[in-house]
Amino acid sequence: MNNTNIKAWVGLQQHAEEMAAIHLNDLFQSDDNRFDSLSILEGHFLLDLSKQRITVDTLDKLINLARQQQLASWIDRLFAGEKVNISENRAALHTALRLPGNELKEIDGQAVTADVHQSLAKMGRLVKQIQNGQWRGFDGSPIKSVVNIGVGGSNLGPLLACDALEQYASEELGRLDVHFVSSMDGSELEKLLPTLEPATTLFIISSKTFSTVDTLANANTAREWLLKASQISAERIIQHHFIAATGNPKAAKAWGVPKKNQLLFWDWVGGRYSMWSVIGMPIALKIGMEHFRDMLKGAHQMDKHFKAAPFEQNLPVLLGLVGVWNINFLNIHAHAILPYDGRLAQLPAYLEQLEMESNGKSINRDGERINYRTCPVLWGEVGSNAQHAFYQLLHQGTEDVMCDFIVPARRYEDNGEELQQQHDLSLANCFAQSRLLALGQGALEQDDNSKDYQHYDGNQPSTTILLDELTPETFGGLIALYEHKVFVQSVIWEINPFDQWGVEKGKQVATSLLNELDHVTGGQRLDSSTQGLLKYTQRKRQVGGYEG
Repeated sequence: MNNTNIKAWVGLQQHAEEMAAIHLNDLFQSDDNRFDSLSILEGHFLLDLSKQRITVDTLDKLINLARQQQLASWIDRLFAGEKVNISENRAALHTALRLPGNELKEIDGQAVTADVHQSLAKMGRLVKQIQNGQWRGFDGSPIKSVVNIGVGGSNLGPLLACDALEQYASEELGRLDVHFVSSMDGSELEKLLPTLEPATTLFIISSKTFSTVDTLANANTAREWLLKASQISAERIIQHHFIAATGNPKAAKAWGVPKKNQLLFWDWVGGRYSMWSVIGMPIALKIGMEHFRDMLKGAHQMDKHFKAAPFEQNLPVLLGLVGVWNINFLNIHAHAILPYDGRLAQLPAYLEQLEMESNGKSINRDGERINYRTCPVLWGEVGSNAQHAFYQLLHQGTEDVMCDFIVPARRYEDNGEELQQQHDLSLANCFAQSRLLALGQGALEQDDNSKDYQHYDGNQPSTTILLDELTPETFGGLIALYEHKVFVQSVIWEINPFDQWGVEKGKQVATSLLNELDHVTGGQRLDSSTQGLLKYTQRKRQVGGYEG
């Protein structure tokens, strides 16, 4: 995209210059109906954009940009199963993972809906077997602990969902302890394994390719732990204690996982979009298959909304376009994710991958280097912790930061007055912080006599996403909302959000360096820094240490 040739882009640049001198406090004072004009209610979600540095005219101009960038056509192509992942010549059909069984979809001869539901049905059977105590360990004991071994999307999504929906676990579901292991250095397994009983522990190896070094290293360590504890054959250990969720059944079988222990998905399921597939088995084990299907239902509802709603009322479209406004026209390149609910503590980490791995690109779909900003740096924390950590920078620092505040309106309604009061405290802090970030001194009492070092400039833009309550269904909708927001922005920026070549190349270089740890050959024409680090490490490993 030569953005100077996009009429709407140029118009937004001019509009941004006009808006530069206008403070959010002025926008609120000049329009008593600002919230009504700039908030959208859809289903179980309220999207409040009124604390963004925008007007209704800004949204109109952004929607015009979306139309000039043919967003509607790209949305159609995404849902139709066209190969929108251009560099890998694949469709991106994560939305098909949450289709109801009666909404048939066939792509390139594959009966997608039927295959998805067949895979989910097998997962459901295994989940029921494990939860009912019918899956037995090597000594005949029922499974009590499940360890998911994965990395990236095979870890972050299921971990987030299990934490967020913990309250839906119950004694009727077997109350399994579900753990997650992802670090390649073995530190997580080192701490976890001594707390587990080998005969009652089941491992899920979650890997699309079944070749990820990090995941297989942890899987090999787990297998050796079980072999030492059981003194039986590797074949029997794997049969009783390992399930593979993968897109590469041959590699899983070569490692030893029999077909009956394999759960399959497809190459059109990107890792960061995979928790809707059998990668979500830890979620189903934790909260039950029925609640897992509710999660799929909520995501599907957001899919339908994204596909059909006019841009003016379309939550993912508006969320994505406001991000483009901040990044490309207000020059804001930091984004804080601030959930005011401890159950969503893992959401910032999940969105870091979803957004930065998807849209952290500098080459467009035509293979040309671009001359404009794409994905910002994301980070975040549960709001109550963040207030005592980095809110100082948000309120009085030198960086402009856009923020997403995320909170449910209802919680603890059946748990007593004290807990409800705590939720009220969380809501009050959420609303107060976004108000102070936006209005600055305008949010304070008129007779406030603050010193210079106590002054709040305000004018920090934020979005508030208010859920009715956090349930499997609204959780699914929330994640799908962000998935589609990422796609909207990729269309505006003309990049492919479904590949991650930066990640792949890093893996290749790391693998090639493994042999060098034993003996530095210099055969790879290593730079002096890498050679120096390798040599230092080797000397430290030697008896007597490094003598310099």
